[in-house]
Amino acid sequence: MINLILFGPPGSGKGTQAAKLVDKYELLHISTGDLFRYEIGNNTELGVKAKSYMNKGELVPDEVTIGMLQNKVEANPDVRGYIFDGFPRTEPQAEALDRFLMSKGQEVTALIALDVDDDEIVKRLLERGKTSGRADDSNEEVIRKRIRVYNETTSVVYNYYDEKGKSERIEGKGTIEEIFSRICESIEKLNV
Repeated sequence: MINLILFGPPGSGKGTQAAKLVDKYELLHISTGDLFRYEIGNNTELGVKAKSYMNKGELVPDEVTIGMLQNKVEANPDVRGYIFDGFPRTEPQAEALDRFLMSKGQEVTALIALDVDDDEIVKRLLERGKTSGRADDSNEEVIRKRIRVYNETTSVVYNYYDEKGKSERIEGKGTIEEIFSRICESIEKLNV
């Protein structure tokens, strides 16, 4: 199985690359944002719990997020692996993901970080903001804050998997195909 964590700041191209990886390697793309929308939208037990925290402006506890992730994995046992997007964001989440995968006889294959400089991210998100309808894609100050938060909170997870020899930075500039080719080269080196 191939279990990838796809990392990168907002606007780095994770969604675009994940879609291509899904097609090539027959993986299931698991986005925490999509999980939250599904669970909350379907009023599941975990969705109700998550919404109660969100309504109070609080972070959703790890065990709720991990429960959603476990439900998604267990509902799709026949895929060749998973792409985790937006998770884990903290070392305790990374440890919980490792424990969960270990209980299924699996492990994280690699963490692939799309490396894109801040100015390029700002340019991409401002461009996306023209059509996305997202307020947070239309304000440079907000975009730069999102990048700062990403860099501050996720570097710990990169380092966690780097210590295990599983983290790799991929140049995230160039055409979609050039970036995809670099990611595939990295995956092919894993001999999975």
